[in-house]
Amino acid sequence: MLVPEGIISPIITPMHDDELINEKELRIQVNRMIDSGIAGLFPLGTNGEFYALTTDEKLEVIRIVVDETKGRVPVYAGTGCISTRETIWLSAKAKELGVDALSIVSPYYVAVTQDDIYSHFTAIAKSIELPIIIYNIPARTGNNIDYTTVKRLAEFTNIVGVKDSSGNFDNTLRYVEDTDRRLAVLAGNDSLILWTLLAGGKGAIAGTANVYPELSVGIYKLWKEGRIKEAMELQIKLRPFRDVMRMGNPNSVVKRAMNLLGYPVGPARGPVAGVNEKIDSALKAAFKLYK
Repeated sequence: MLVPEGIISPIITPMHDDELINEKELRIQVNRMIDSGIAGLFPLGTNGEFYALTTDEKLEVIRIVVDETKGRVPVYAGTGCISTRETIWLSAKAKELGVDALSIVSPYYVAVTQDDIYSHFTAIAKSIELPIIIYNIPARTGNNIDYTTVKRLAEFTNIVGVKDSSGNFDNTLRYVEDTDRRLAVLAGNDSLILWTLLAGGKGAIAGTANVYPELSVGIYKLWKEGRIKEAMELQIKLRPFRDVMRMGNPNSVVKRAMNLLGYPVGPARGPVAGVNEKIDSALKAAFKLYK
């Protein structure tokens, strides 16, 4: 069974100015990420704007990424939907398209209990024979997946890991310390990549990897080699860009940064597609620190 580890890129979805998917640029970004040493690709995450894509567009993104990756690294498709039924359907379609694993966000918009979350992931795990990463991002979903729920879900061998984007490091520690040790705990907050690794995590799904993949990969490689002081220097180096991300919708800021750096990935899909001069200025100031 696949063990998620290393730096996985939640690859952005490039678009033309009319907000239609830019297949050519998506293929370019797949190769750019792999060439940088990324350990996996995660299409249709938050950075991939899954929330703004139609079902047909989601399937098209998966098809393109799987086709261009050609098995060089694992592809973790984001297939989480509000309902259990739709999540299972989309996951099955992703499997048909050849993905290696699934990343499934907890239900969003609806108010759910921990028992609801457990039942949701149980039904998915029983229906789809693919490795599954549980994706916890309470700021967007309105619920936190408690470590006790993750511990219960570890009974399913195809649930292989959990991505924690809560930003609460104690929550991450609970996943590491108080669930099943076979589960790969992945940082979802880029400011916590090294700290998660030092605590027993396996890697990160890092949005900033879309902008500076070598930097994120470097943190992991240096940690792996035991060069902790040097890894910490790279971790600290991410902070200025992370600070700019907080000035707007984070994944939209990532996409804007890529455009300013010369990667024609187009706009984020509305309602967050507008250019903000204050953010642009802050990004250009931050870029000077990465030369």
